[in-house]
Amino acid sequence: MASVRGSVKRDYYEVLGIDRNADEATIKKAYRNLAMKYHPDRNPGDAQAVERMKEINEAYAVLSDAHKRRLYDAYGHAGLEGYTQEDIFRGVDFSSLFQEFGLSDLFGFGDSFFDTIFGRTTSRRSLRKGADLRYDLTVTLEEVALGVEKKITLPKVEPCPACAGVGAEPDGLIPCPSCGGAGQLIREQRSGFSLFRQISICGRCQGKGKVVKSPCRECQGKGVIERTKEISVSIPPGADSGYRIVVEGEGESGEDIPGDLYVVLHVAKHPIFKRHGDDLYLEKEIAFTTAALGGEVEVPGLRRRLKLEIPPGTQTGTMFRIEGEGMPRASGHGRGDEYVMVKVVTPTNLSRKEKELLRQFEKLRRKAKDEPR
Repeated sequence: MASVRGSVKRDYYEVLGIDRNADEATIKKAYRNLAMKYHPDRNPGDAQAVERMKEINEAYAVLSDAHKRRLYDAYGHAGLEGYTQEDIFRGVDFSSLFQEFGLSDLFGFGDSFFDTIFGRTTSRRSLRKGADLRYDLTVTLEEVALGVEKKITLPKVEPCPACAGVGAEPDGLIPCPSCGGAGQLIREQRSGFSLFRQISICGRCQGKGKVVKSPCRECQGKGVIERTKEISVSIPPGADSGYRIVVEGEGESGEDIPGDLYVVLHVAKHPIFKRHGDDLYLEKEIAFTTAALGGEVEVPGLRRRLKLEIPPGTQTGTMFRIEGEGMPRASGHGRGDEYVMVKVVTPTNLSRKEKELLRQFEKLRRKAKDEPR
C-alpha cells in the first residue's frame, strides 16, 4: 500500500492518540478533535497541516472499518499491503463528516476527497471481482404462478474469518527472504560502459513483500475456508424457464469483491397444463351426451376449479377460452388466458338397454337425414 507520507508509516492508533481497544465512538471523537485542529480551514497555507490531515484521515479510514481494522490489528501495515489508496478510503464519506464537525470539505465542496489528495489523474485499478456462479433451480408451475421464496444451499469458498484471508497467524508474516520485503527483484548487468537494470516481481512472495512463517491454524494457510450457505431466492410471479435471478455478492470470493450468483429457473413439466407464454392449455374429456345436448363441466385451473359452459353440438377439438385464468404477466399487470380443448368420449361396454336406445336414436337421425353413414 502506498503511504500518504514518504517516511515510515506511524501506528494508526498512535496517529489518533487512542488505545487499541477504543470503540467506534472513541475513534470518531479522536478524529473529530484532530480534524478540528489540523483541518486546512484552520491552518491556511500550512503544508505540514495538510500532510498531518492526510495521515489522520488514513488512520480513521482504516480504524473505522471493522474489516480493515481486524486486518491491521492482526498484521499491522502488512495486512493492508494489497490495498490501494482508493481501497483504504472507500466507504468513508469525509464530506458528511466535515459538515457534521462544522467544517467544509477538505479542499472545497464538490471535489471527492480521494481525487483531491491524490490527483484526478491517479491511475486506479479496476476492482478484482470473484467468479460468478450459476445455480439451476427447478420449480413447479404452481410456484411460479403465485411467486415464491425458495431456499437453496450452496458450497461456498470464503475468506478465512480467523486470518481475514491472509493465511497466517497474527505476527505470522515475515519479510520475503528473496526480495528483502521489496516485492520485486532487481538484476543488473554491465555491457561495456552500459549498465542494464531489470526489475521483476518477486516470484516467491508474488510482489507482496511478505511470506507466511506461521500458517493460520483455521485454514491451514490457504486463506479461505469451505462451507455451505443457505440463500433465499425470491421468484416473481409469472417467471418462466430460463428466467435469471441475480443474487449480488453470493458468487466466489475475489481479492476485492465477491462475484454474483445467477439462479436459472427451470419450470417442471406439469401433468395437466401446457404453457405457452402467459397462456395455459389443457385437454378436457366430455361425454358425448354433453357434447350433443350441451351442459356445464368443471375444468381445473391453477387457482381454483372453473366452470365451462359447453354449447349443444360441440365437436372434438373445439377450443374454449377462459379469460384471465392463465399465468400472471411478468410485467405485474394482468394475466394470460386458459384454453380448454374438448375431446368427446365415445362410451364403451354399453348395456342392452343403452344399445337399444342408441339404435332408436340412429333411426330418428337417419329419417331426419342428419346422420352420416
